[in-house]
Amino acid sequence: MPEWKEGMPTHENIIFNCFGGLSNTGIVAALASMEAVKEVGLDKVAIGCLAGLPVGVPPVHGKTKAAKKIITVDGCPSECSRKVVEEAGFKPTKSFVLARDIGMKKKALHEDIGKSLKPLMEYISQEDVEKAKNLIVDALKEA
Repeated sequence: MPEWKEGMPTHENIIFNCFGGLSNTGIVAALASMEAVKEVGLDKVAIGCLAGLPVGVPPVHGKTKAAKKIITVDGCPSECSRKVVEEAGFKPTKSFVLARDIGMKKKALHEDIGKSLKPLMEYISQEDVEKAKNLIVDALKEA
């Protein structure tokens, strides 16, 4: 498969999200973004490599430049994905903060270190994933 170069076909829109140091809000941001891609379709939206954007990885930068909409999804008010996207010279079309927009309370998984660790998915609720996914999908469908 050839490497993507500017000018080649790409996804119409791109989502950047922060995994929140594997906090519950970060996991929900990631899962909701993936669910949005599944619902809308990979030709319409993809998840961008947040780490590759500020260092100028050519395909990441090029696909972002070509995107009609850039959506950032953060779990907490630090808004790391939005800030990274803006620092790289792009303006998000829509930015979501799950703590603000769906009322999640951030819980870092490191709080359980040394205790009885729960399975990863017990830190999140499917309801929160669905709410966050709907925010993303609605933003992609807006004119």
